[in-house]
Amino acid sequence: MKKKRCLLLVVVGITAVLLAACQPQTVEVTRVVTETEVVQGETVEVTRVVTETETVTEQVEVTRVVESPTARGEGGTLSIIYWQAASTLNPYLSGGTKDTDAATLVLEPLARYDETGALIPWLAEELPTVENGGISEDLMSITWKLRQGIIWSDGTPLTAEDVVFTGEYCMHPDAGCSQLTQFQDVASVEAIDATTVRVNFSVPKPYPYGPFVSSLVPILQKAQFENCLGVNAQNCNDENFAPIGTGPFVVTEFRPNDVALFTVNDSYRDPNKPYFAEVFLKGGGDAASAARSVLEVGEADYAWNLQIEPEVLRSMELAGQGKVVAAFAGNVERILINLTNPDPALGEQRSEWTADNANPHPFLTDPAVRQALSLAIDRNTIASHLYGSAGQATCNVLPAPAVYVSTANDGCLTQDIEAANQLLDEAGWVLGADGVRAKDGVRLSMLYQTSTNSVRQSTQALVKQWWEAIGVETELRSIDAAVFFGGDPASPDTYGKFFADVEMFTNGASSPDPETYMGNWRCSEIARTENNWLGNNIPRFCSEAYDALAGQMAETAVLEDRAELAKQMNDILVQEYVLLPLVHRGSVSAHSNSLLGVRINGWDSELWNIADWTRASN
Repeated sequence: MKKKRCLLLVVVGITAVLLAACQPQTVEVTRVVTETEVVQGETVEVTRVVTETETVTEQVEVTRVVESPTARGEGGTLSIIYWQAASTLNPYLSGGTKDTDAATLVLEPLARYDETGALIPWLAEELPTVENGGISEDLMSITWKLRQGIIWSDGTPLTAEDVVFTGEYCMHPDAGCSQLTQFQDVASVEAIDATTVRVNFSVPKPYPYGPFVSSLVPILQKAQFENCLGVNAQNCNDENFAPIGTGPFVVTEFRPNDVALFTVNDSYRDPNKPYFAEVFLKGGGDAASAARSVLEVGEADYAWNLQIEPEVLRSMELAGQGKVVAAFAGNVERILINLTNPDPALGEQRSEWTADNANPHPFLTDPAVRQALSLAIDRNTIASHLYGSAGQATCNVLPAPAVYVSTANDGCLTQDIEAANQLLDEAGWVLGADGVRAKDGVRLSMLYQTSTNSVRQSTQALVKQWWEAIGVETELRSIDAAVFFGGDPASPDTYGKFFADVEMFTNGASSPDPETYMGNWRCSEIARTENNWLGNNIPRFCSEAYDALAGQMAETAVLEDRAELAKQMNDILVQEYVLLPLVHRGSVSAHSNSLLGVRINGWDSELWNIADWTRASN
């Protein structure tokens, strides 16, 4: 593939005043023009300086422009706040965005999604397709060619063996890999030669872009991680906290749940990038303080995940230091129902599921209770008051793209306290003198947990009020986000452990094709001790019918048929009230006015193109 090259220009203006007399005068006028070009398979903005002549008959201001190319490392320090601090830099051992985003500065995939949801090659030369021979006619394999000359930050070459090893690392039965669904139906990964790797599937794969695609599934260096297979994966702190990568930066310092410092990767493939010499990734605080640092104080360049009341965010932006940016993809704020028993008295069996013992919850296994909880919620109030333009009330766990969106559940947008009470009455849950319903000695008393965040605590307060109106006692708990979304199997407070009755967070499809995402609720994906609580099926939902649909989708090629299967799976989850979708969320962040090149991405990491970020000259 022929590659275009472009030069990003830093424009330095010198203003001069030309006084024209009575006669017209021809002067040079310089304009800065921004266009788009395809560079290495992706569309980027390119700034050019265009000089034209104009005839003037009056005093004019002319800007003379001095052009200079950006140079690697000349931008100093880039300050980024991820107030949910990273706990690891190995995306295979965490399901948290805070961790996968931090890792993307160092680790890279073969291909990824741009901000429009389009697939673009990254470490690969091109996207494999049936037309170019990269995908076999029988859809049983996909073959990737690595870009020439890619080297790891330690100076050794990236090879197909690294890709093969990465597949083995995640697919190892004892690894507890959090990205295992990305390797669904993979039979083997093999190196054809030093720069060619083939992924073989056990069934025809109409959409084979799961393994090694997106920031969730980057390539690990075999030489560094080869002693970290299986049960050893969690114990390799040196490797997990400082992976060797091919990305624009290298890890200089990493303090879990606190801060990380990255410096330029001298082996990075583009000699003029990255522009910034170092990236300081700071955790801690909350969304409001992160936003304030960028929008009001001007002491940070970028702040992520600003889940803040819309009027508060608007007032901060008026300070003029930065701008708020947002991108909608497939993220949904949802309440998850624990179908297992979280009673602390159970010890090691707390919230544990096995094929032989479902360990049923004492009352949330009653469909009437789950449905009543959903009926009592006013989703429109949550969306309008707490999210504004950054959120829309939804009844679906799969809210985008439009072709996959079910319309069978829209009734949930109407709150109905009366119907919820009637449902519980009919199911035999009797309202007691203390205002709490009970049946056969079991009280409807729940622990409702989420991460510490003002919008989430406001949501909890509203939901608690509505649930108590139907006789459900609700205790609220908030957990530090770095801990809640962490992957430490020893912590009792992670969302995967789910030591509560219900919990709330945001998740969504990592690509426009939802096959992998909808596969998260298969029985094999249930979070449990066996997989270090890193399975993606957090509610512990197990259904043969659902598994069959997921398997059928994996073998279905026609888009309309795939969409119908995705809708059916969505409807099972929603209509069985395994989880309660609340808000289709946009990804909201902020960056300083001087930071250029940000292309916020809802389908991949927000830091996906950080090598292209620069700073405007003063």
